[in-house]
Amino acid sequence: MKGRRVCWPEQGKVILEDFEVGAPGPGEALLRTEWTLISPGTEGAFLMGLPNTSGRYPNRPGYNYVGRVAGVGPGVEGLAVGDRVALHAGHASAAVAPADRVVKVPEGLSMEEAAFFCMGAISLQGVRKARVELGESVLVIGQGIIGNLALQLARLDGGMPVIGADVDEGRLAVARRCGADQVIDATQGDLEGQVKALTGGKGAAVVIEATGSPEAVAPAFQAAGWCGRVVLLASTRGETPSVNFYRDVHKKGLTVIGAHNSVRPGQESTAAFWTFKEDAETVLRLLAAGRLNVRDLISVRLKAEEAPRGYQMVMDRRRDVLGILLDWRE
Repeated sequence: MKGRRVCWPEQGKVILEDFEVGAPGPGEALLRTEWTLISPGTEGAFLMGLPNTSGRYPNRPGYNYVGRVAGVGPGVEGLAVGDRVALHAGHASAAVAPADRVVKVPEGLSMEEAAFFCMGAISLQGVRKARVELGESVLVIGQGIIGNLALQLARLDGGMPVIGADVDEGRLAVARRCGADQVIDATQGDLEGQVKALTGGKGAAVVIEATGSPEAVAPAFQAAGWCGRVVLLASTRGETPSVNFYRDVHKKGLTVIGAHNSVRPGQESTAAFWTFKEDAETVLRLLAAGRLNVRDLISVRLKAEEAPRGYQMVMDRRRDVLGILLDWRE
C-alpha cells in the first residue's frame, strides 16, 4: 500500500513523499491517520538546524499522531479495526507500529484535541519531576504549547498561584483563558521583581523554563525563591550566557532538574517518574474529562499537502500561531 509522509530533504526544505506502507506483522497494528500536530519548538529547531539538533537530512519528522486501526497482525489483543488511537509517530498517512505502543483515545474526545496527547505527556513529565506541592507558587516561563500545558498541569497539581510569563500578549491572553492565576509580560523587564511582587516577596517555589531560549535560563534561576526547584523542560538551543551560580543557585539552595522527555522508565512507573504510555493515557483522560484545555491552542488546520505552509509559519517564528494541525483524512 502506498502512503504519503512529510520529509525534510535538506535544512529548511519541506516536501511530501510517497512511501510503501507494510502489512502489520506479529504484535503490530496498521493505522490510518486522521490528524498530526506539528511541534513548533522541536520540529522547528531540527528543520532549521539550530544548536543541539542532529543536523541530519533527510529527516522524516513528527510525533503527535492520531488515527484509526485499519488492521492487526497475529497475536494482537485489545485492539480492533476502527478503534481510535494515538501514537508517537511521524507525519504520514499511515503507520505500522507495535500494538503495545498504541494508546486508545477515550470516547467523547475529539481527535483534534487528542492530537495534543504527546505534547501533554512531555509537559506532564516535567511537572511530575518538579513535585509541585499544594499551595506552592509556580512560574512557567514561555507560553507556547509546552509551557501552556505545563501551566495547566501545575495548577491541577495544586500550584497556587500559577504564573505564566511570555513576551507575547496574545499568548498571555491564552494562558489566562487556560487558567493562569497571574501573567507576566516579560518585555517589561525585571522578571525576578515581578515574580516577587506576586509571591509576597519570596520568589517562585517552582520555576519551569519552557522557552528553549538560552537567555531564559539565568532569569529562571533568579526568579526562584529560597530552596526552590528550577525545571528545564524545553530543550535549550545554544549556550547559556553568563550565570552567577553562587548568587542565583548555590547560595539560594536551588535544585535544578533536567526534564527531557527521553529520560523515562521503559516498563514500570514510579513516583514522579512515569512511563511515556502511562503519561499519554493520563493526558488523554484529562482531556476527555475537560480538565485540560487544548481547544484554545489550536491556531491552524491544514490539509496534509499544505504541510510546507505550516512549517513556514514555524520558521517565520509566528507568535500568533500555536497548534498547527495537519488533516490526513481522505
